[in-house]
Amino acid sequence: MSIIYVGMDVHKDSYSLCCFNPSKNQYFGEVTIPADYKRVVKYLHKLNEQNANSLEYRLCYEAGCLGYVLRQKLEDEGFNCVIVAPTTLLKDNRRVKTDRRDARSLAQNLAFGTCSLVRIPNQEDNMVREYLRMRDDHKREFKRIKQEILSFLLRNGYYSDKTPWTIAHLNWIKDLCLPGYLGEVLNAYMETYRTLSERLERMETRIEEIAHEERYKERVGHLCCFKGVRTITAMTIIAEIGDCHRFHSPKNFMSYLGLVPGEHSSGDSTKHLSITKAGNSHVRRILTESAQSIVRGQIGSKSKQLKSRQSGQSEAVINYADRAAIRLQKRYKKLTERGMKHNVTITAVAREFAGFIWGMETGNMERRA
Repeated sequence: MSIIYVGMDVHKDSYSLCCFNPSKNQYFGEVTIPADYKRVVKYLHKLNEQNANSLEYRLCYEAGCLGYVLRQKLEDEGFNCVIVAPTTLLKDNRRVKTDRRDARSLAQNLAFGTCSLVRIPNQEDNMVREYLRMRDDHKREFKRIKQEILSFLLRNGYYSDKTPWTIAHLNWIKDLCLPGYLGEVLNAYMETYRTLSERLERMETRIEEIAHEERYKERVGHLCCFKGVRTITAMTIIAEIGDCHRFHSPKNFMSYLGLVPGEHSSGDSTKHLSITKAGNSHVRRILTESAQSIVRGQIGSKSKQLKSRQSGQSEAVINYADRAAIRLQKRYKKLTERGMKHNVTITAVAREFAGFIWGMETGNMERRA
C-alpha cells in the first residue's frame, strides 16, 4: 500500500488540498473545496476508489484559526492527520504565493520530515489553556481601558502626580467633578474599569482553584519556587507546554520558544540576528515578564511572598530555584555593565531562565546547577 501525503491549506471558507507521492515525486489530486471536513473525507474516498483502495493517507495542515477541531474530526473518520508548526516549514522563496502552492509545500514538508508537529493536548489541558488565554485577553483589555482613561483625563487638563491606579489615584479620580458630557464619559470609562477589574479577580480566583487540583498541584508548587513565577505564570507554562520531557535538552526547549538568536551565514560571512520568535509566543512573553521580576532587587534577596510560596517544598527544589535566581541576577548585572541594551539583556535572561524551567520540569536539576 502506497503512503500518500496530503497537504491542506485551510481557511474558514475553503480548503485547498494536494496529494504528494514521494516514491514517484509526483503531485496529484489538487482541488479546492468548501470548508467542510465531510468534503475532505468524500474527496479521499473517491481517490482511493480510483486507485483500487491501495492508498494510505497522511494529512496535515498549519496551526491556525481552526485549532484542533478539523484534525479531531478527520481522526474520528479513521484518517491520520497532524498539525504542523508554520514557523518550522521549509518554504521556497518564490514571489508567487497561492493556496495551491501552500498545499503542495505542506504535503512535501510532511513527506520529507522538514517540519515540526504541534503537540495535541488532551481535552482537559486544552480547556484550561483556553481559560488562561481568555484571562490574558481580558488583561489586555483592562490595560487598554486604563490607558484610555489616563489619556482622556490628560487631554482635558486633568493630571495627577500620584502613582496611577493606586488607592490614592482612584480616590482622586472619584473626587473629580468634570463638567457636562465629560463627566458622563468618565463615568462610562470607570464603569468599564470596575467591570473588568471584578471579572479578572473572579478569573484569577478560579485559576487558583484549578492550580490546586491534583494533576497540577505539585508542578505548580515547584515552579512557584522560582523568583518571578506565581500561579498564573506556572499554570500558563504547564498548560501551553505540557510534558517538558519531549524536549531532549534545554537548548531544544529554548529554541522551541523562539528565544534563540537567528543567524544568516553565507561563505565566510556570519551575521547573528534577533531572536527567531518561533514557537509558543504565550510562554515566551510570560518568561520575558518573569525575567523583569527576577533581575530586580539585591542579588540573593528573597521577598516574604517568595518565602511563602517556597514553604513546604523540598530542599532540593528550593535550592535549585534560589541558585537560578542568583545566577540570572548576576548574568543581568554582567551584561548591563557591558553596555548591552535593556531589552536584549532581559531576553538573554529569559532564555537562560527557560533552561532552568526545563530542568525543574524534567527533574534534571543538577544538570542546570
